[in-house]
Amino acid sequence: MTDNFEIFDVEEEKPKKRKSFFKRILWLIIVLLVLGYFSTSIYQVGPSEMGLVLTFGKYTASTGPGIHWHLPYPFQTHRIVDIKTLKKIEIGFRTVNYRGKIEYQPVSEEALMITGDENIVSLEAVVQYRISDPAKFAFRILNGFDMVKFATESVLREMVAINPIDDVLTSERDRIAMETAAKVQKILDSYGAGIKVENVYLQEVAPPDEVVKAFDDVNSAKQDKEKFINEANRYANDVIPKAEGQAQKILRDAEAYAYEKVAIATGEAKRFKAMLKEYNMSKDITKKRIILEAIQDLLENAKQKIIVDSSETLKLLNLPELGGGTK
Repeated sequence: MTDNFEIFDVEEEKPKKRKSFFKRILWLIIVLLVLGYFSTSIYQVGPSEMGLVLTFGKYTASTGPGIHWHLPYPFQTHRIVDIKTLKKIEIGFRTVNYRGKIEYQPVSEEALMITGDENIVSLEAVVQYRISDPAKFAFRILNGFDMVKFATESVLREMVAINPIDDVLTSERDRIAMETAAKVQKILDSYGAGIKVENVYLQEVAPPDEVVKAFDDVNSAKQDKEKFINEANRYANDVIPKAEGQAQKILRDAEAYAYEKVAIATGEAKRFKAMLKEYNMSKDITKKRIILEAIQDLLENAKQKIIVDSSETLKLLNLPELGGGTK
């Protein structure tokens, strides 16, 4: 009966099973290490990103969005750079999220600047940029954010320092922002940073809190000055044309009066000369005619006329009543 059964020694089988188990674990670790090693050669580039492949630490190729692979480390490595996202840098303030609410905190050491007329102004600005050359951005500069921030702040201080405070606060804000963007871009290009400045916005430009009241008083005085000047100009524009018109009317009347008097005097002189000529030709006739004309004028202007005939009888004739006049 004992020949039909195989007898196993349990104590002998345990070390064999343990050895086999550890062997499998070892192979599993080796496989995982190999997979982990080769996994370093596979990488994914996002839609807004670009991959930069380095061979023995030297940039050799660029790859677009998608899944790519290269030789495993240390032969090749890669870096991924976001080239389409518009990045923003705040100067003079910081945006913070406090309990789900967006708040703005001023940064005085960045915001306070001296203007060209030696006033102090608080300026808050935002610069937007994106990466235009990922290879230059990745391998030629160390910290693009700080480079753009410090360059923009430096140029802003320069621009504010060459402009009076009124221009910075009001009419020249857009010009200062555009010139700042152009100068910052020129600086970044000189560094070969591979960064394109899209916009520079002057968010809030105002006097410091400590001098706001005095500044408001100055502005109020300037506005009053402008108001009074405008009122004076309006009054002058109303009065001066009227006075000029009146002067022209008086001048024209005087000219017309002078022309009339000259014409009358000229006519009288001609009439007198003609009469003198007639008088010299026939003195008696002319003298009688002059006397008759004088009597005729007297009779025409007299209210009552008394006519005496040759009989020397005084007869009163009421000529006004006969002529239909008043008695």
